[in-house]
Amino acid sequence: MVNKNNRVKTTSDLDLKDRLVAINRVTKVTKGGRTFTFAAIVVVGDENGIVGWGLGKANEVQAAIAKGVESAKKNLIKVPVHKGTIPHEQEFKFGGSRIILKPASQGTGVKAGGAMRAVLESVGITDVLAKSKGSSNPHNLVKATIAALGEMRSPSTVAQNRGISVEQVFKG
Repeated sequence: MVNKNNRVKTTSDLDLKDRLVAINRVTKVTKGGRTFTFAAIVVVGDENGIVGWGLGKANEVQAAIAKGVESAKKNLIKVPVHKGTIPHEQEFKFGGSRIILKPASQGTGVKAGGAMRAVLESVGITDVLAKSKGSSNPHNLVKATIAALGEMRSPSTVAQNRGISVEQVFKG
């Protein structure tokens, strides 16, 4: 079930796979010594157009990852995937990170690095050209990528808004 903002309402019937993007060890110095905690950025997706991200923080790595997965399941979005690629070119900026996503022909593969690759593969995109500029902070890259994918419009939506057929969208 998807609402008007491409948000997925129910997660019970989805087969979500999680990918760990980054783990950060945080040290807090106290009177009694150093305290270590971990923050994990996790991306979940069904590799069929649904993706979400989450941040989990805990005293142990496994607990942080588990919290990140639970957080990611709470903010899933639906992304239009057209023949294994994205329907159109998209640019997005989040914080200091700027990303560019371009559709690619069949057989190109996912040409993206690190955090962007995890998001694009979790969505189920098999052919895409992606570029990140500016900050390479995984938090901002994941957020920018998911926000850019959330703004994608499917060919059928564009055709419906224009009052034309899907074939005419690709001709003009």
